[in-house]
Amino acid sequence: MKTLKLIKLLKNEHNRVDIQCERDYVLHIFVLEQEMFRVAFSQKNQFKLDRSWAITPNQTDIDWQGRDRFSIDGFSLPEYQLSQQDNVIEITTEKLKVRVHQPLYLEWQYQHNGQWQPLLQDRKTGAYLFGVNDGRISHFIERSAVENYYGLGEKAGNLNRKGRRFEMRNLDAMGYNAETTDPLYKHIPFYITQKEQVSFGLYYDNLASCWFDLGNELDNYHTAYRSYRAEDGDLDYYVIAGESVLDITKKYTALTGGMIFGPKWGLGYSGSTMSYTDAPDAQEQLKKFVDLCAEHDIPCDSFQLSSGYTSIGNKRYVFNWNYDKVPTPQEMTAHFHQAGMKVAANIKPCLLQDHPKYKEVQELGLFIQDSERNQPERSVFWDDEGSHLDFTNPNTVQWWKQNVTQQLLEYGIDSTWNDNNEYEVWDGNAQCQGFGKPIPIKLIRPLQPLLMMKASFEAQQEFSPNLRPYLISRSGSPGMNRYVQTWSGDNRTNWNTLRYNIRMGLGMSLSGLYNVGHDVGGFSGNKPDPELFVRWVQNGIFHPRFTIHSWNDDKTVNEPWMYPEITPIIRDTIKLRYRLMPYIYNIFWQAHCQLEPMLRPTFLDHPQDPQTYAETDDYLFGQDLLVASVVEQGQREREVYLPQNHAGWYDFYDHQHYSAGQSIQVSAPLERIPLFVKAGSIIPMTERTAYTNSRLDNSRELVIFPFAKNGQAESTIFDDDGETFQYQQNKSLQLVLKLTCDNDKISLTIHKKGDWQPAYTDLKISLPTGEKRTLIINDNPCQSGDFITLADIATKD
Repeated sequence: MKTLKLIKLLKNEHNRVDIQCERDYVLHIFVLEQEMFRVAFSQKNQFKLDRSWAITPNQTDIDWQGRDRFSIDGFSLPEYQLSQQDNVIEITTEKLKVRVHQPLYLEWQYQHNGQWQPLLQDRKTGAYLFGVNDGRISHFIERSAVENYYGLGEKAGNLNRKGRRFEMRNLDAMGYNAETTDPLYKHIPFYITQKEQVSFGLYYDNLASCWFDLGNELDNYHTAYRSYRAEDGDLDYYVIAGESVLDITKKYTALTGGMIFGPKWGLGYSGSTMSYTDAPDAQEQLKKFVDLCAEHDIPCDSFQLSSGYTSIGNKRYVFNWNYDKVPTPQEMTAHFHQAGMKVAANIKPCLLQDHPKYKEVQELGLFIQDSERNQPERSVFWDDEGSHLDFTNPNTVQWWKQNVTQQLLEYGIDSTWNDNNEYEVWDGNAQCQGFGKPIPIKLIRPLQPLLMMKASFEAQQEFSPNLRPYLISRSGSPGMNRYVQTWSGDNRTNWNTLRYNIRMGLGMSLSGLYNVGHDVGGFSGNKPDPELFVRWVQNGIFHPRFTIHSWNDDKTVNEPWMYPEITPIIRDTIKLRYRLMPYIYNIFWQAHCQLEPMLRPTFLDHPQDPQTYAETDDYLFGQDLLVASVVEQGQREREVYLPQNHAGWYDFYDHQHYSAGQSIQVSAPLERIPLFVKAGSIIPMTERTAYTNSRLDNSRELVIFPFAKNGQAESTIFDDDGETFQYQQNKSLQLVLKLTCDNDKISLTIHKKGDWQPAYTDLKISLPTGEKRTLIINDNPCQSGDFITLADIATKD
């Protein structure tokens, strides 16, 4: 590899500054937003991959063919100043400045409180390295001991990535160690640097396998540094600056398309296990699950149909129904639907070599092609060797959509579970069709699962155009947030996994993957003991995705009723999630329309509190609920740190008020997880603890957790039918709330917006136990427990 050193200003036009480097490389600096620049290198004015499938700043879906890499559409393109003096080229907006030095390195500054502050700086002793006879690329940045690093998507270990080295190479990491295993399933080359007064994100728009070193590596010939290295592809990255980590997460999520607003039922409990569909009487086992939910009074919204329904012998064949196991799929799905449950079916993008449709697909040319022979690539897959479908071929997309429709949706399947889509194709030069421009798989490996999701998404959308699609995917890359709910893959059953999956989920959330969860109870290994299962379920209900799933080594099944002695605890825990569903759905809406993460490390909302940056098992679910998970065996009491704010916190259960900025000892009996509510919050709840059907949800309670003394807060609570796009035509209900507290009274003004009429006609207004101040609702004296009729609430434009 050789370092680029020499620079010469070529031109600036259309918010792009071009700088000539040696070896025919041109450095392009794009001025996209006041606080966002892009740095990209082309050679002979060409990129190795001339398109991006991640970038869509207008938060719409992207064309199948991708976005031209030189495109600046969708950005605000602010005015900027360009100057050159003493071999330094300077580009400046109102908020961000970059200085390009010779020998080549970039120095960045940020405007904070009227002064330019250092932001980041490339390593002076070699910042940009490019392979001479191979495609390798590297970027080196100076590293400070006071910086913290967050993000990189789905990574094991602590939330702060400082001092560690990570690889991005999608793998089927079955039974991984949540503390140490790397790499895992997803390719998210984005991370955030947290500094005292400003933060910034770096997103490398490259789909080739890569490595991030955030302080693990030392070299005596250089100052302390961190690095990005990739085996191939383009060195093309975005610098995103902002006042806080939250700012950076939201800007990055917007850059990659925002978050899909799926149906409400996708937030309910979803049952699953490999065991049912592997059984010879799979249909009866599946129907029995429905019946047992009713027998044990366990609310459930959906079931995820594992791949055993496609089996021939001991192998699995996508889009093949085993009619011996499932004689009448439509009758089976109807049984779920009659109980109010949806069904998601597992599908895989690789056809085994003896798949009944293999020759048909080969003749159609739908597989990725071997780099040396005129035939499909062959890779090891689950059960055998197989060939992977090429979703950069429009004919593959149509074939896939047709099979999703005919083999699943027409059978009553409601959703697709896009699984085993890591594309472990190790012939790096295997050819993808590339929508008419052939591309080696090594440049776009994580793109294939993204396009698989898009194909499944479109099939569902075309089949039921009035319903919001719900999809699941295990693997993927930036932009997957536009299509799916995801999870942390095939975790292993133990207490350590419970602890580190929490941190993994928070890292994913900071990386734009807001709708996320874990396999509750653990997927592989022996079954969890009763205590571990309880604690896992208690944690799981405070994640956007709540699924109990398993393929236990001891042939057992993780089910809510698996231990009769704790079934009442499991039932009550799941019902608590359903009582909180109005709150969960509201933060889901906020994630979609305001880009607010649902899972939030405590420092995200309390950045001035230094104690919130310590590694912890606690996190915020939305901005108002502080979840204090129990992740140690035998623990019945634990210390909880309450982040600093001006209002304090309430215990969710007994309503005791605590001052903020202190550690307290709290009881943690097996029956419940410690849970706290930020003072000044209003938590919407329901009495309905069955599946999430808005037509039957006929109660609503607003629980006010007031300021202990003086304070004001404003909030909005969203609701709609939970399944259609009617909210886009104003068919929703938004309650606009303003809470004002002083020493004598608690005043709440409520207005409403939208034309949707819910099944509930009244709002029950509740205060914490023991609250004595006068309650005023819309200027009228009230008592805790009183009902306010929706029809009497004024509409606000």
